[in-house]
Amino acid sequence: MTMNMPENPLAHAAPLTDADRALVDGVLARRLRPLAKTITLIESQREDHKARARQVLEALLPHTGGAMRVGISGVPGVGKSTFIEALGLYLIGQGMRVAVLAVDPSSSLTGGSILGDKTRMELLSQNPAAFIRPSPSAGSLGGVAEKTRETMLVCEAAGFDVIIVETVGVGQSETAVAGMTDIFCLLQLPNAGDDLQAIKKGIMELADLIVVNKADIDPMAATRAQAQMKTALHMLRPASPNWTVPVLTLSALQKQGIADFWKEVAGYRAALVKSGEFDAKRRHQALAWMWDLIDAGLRSRFRGHPRVKDELPSLARAVEAGATTPAAAAQRLLGHLG
Repeated sequence: MTMNMPENPLAHAAPLTDADRALVDGVLARRLRPLAKTITLIESQREDHKARARQVLEALLPHTGGAMRVGISGVPGVGKSTFIEALGLYLIGQGMRVAVLAVDPSSSLTGGSILGDKTRMELLSQNPAAFIRPSPSAGSLGGVAEKTRETMLVCEAAGFDVIIVETVGVGQSETAVAGMTDIFCLLQLPNAGDDLQAIKKGIMELADLIVVNKADIDPMAATRAQAQMKTALHMLRPASPNWTVPVLTLSALQKQGIADFWKEVAGYRAALVKSGEFDAKRRHQALAWMWDLIDAGLRSRFRGHPRVKDELPSLARAVEAGATTPAAAAQRLLGHLG
């Protein structure tokens, strides 16, 4: 399944090199090595690699859009990796191919990351119908790697039916995954319902589906948490007027409730496709992505301007010392852009 693409005003760019054409052909042929090499190219910070990556993505774009994009978030220790592995194996058992984009937290000092998702999802990583790509968040806001969106498109072009994006954890900036996936699923622990103040209101409002995991440990606590979260949802504005957010209990470790979870995902997609909201949501996400890239590009060019680089340190010190206002300093620096 591919999207019906309108005429691309950028379609007359320079032709692909033989090496990049080989990457495109390999991805479309569903070969994992070219897929991995393409993602590595996309993640590169080299300017020549960025230019190549844009061309490769343009060539792959007509073949994207056919996957169900599922975002998974939750506090550390909630069992995200165990849940994703159980879900992935279930979907493969249903004849689907599954890609997992698992983002590891990067060190704020060294930029390094653990990249341990393949060891935490050992059975899934060994399955030929699965592809797991751990990527460092590298300090990117939203708990997702900077190039997660592009990587998702490449995986779609490679024919994966379901793409799961696992975020670092829940926090104020952890909502970016909801802006790039079709359904945003929030995992909670059985005792989370005992203190609803600990649950971020913003995350709850974004959630399309809530799961109380590890229900096998304390079934009564899981049922209590389920009831309390349902009550809390009634006080929040739903993310979609065409969908009532369900709260499920399950045990990923025991592989109990996984089929029910996917049934709800299928129901969500059917409801939003029927109302037209599903396609509209993707269009809005693509436009928001463009503006995010514009903002990032402008910020990068601003910081790279020679006169800005010369004056920024002294003006920053002056603002910290109270010698000038932030507005005056910002105006002076922005004035260098003409």
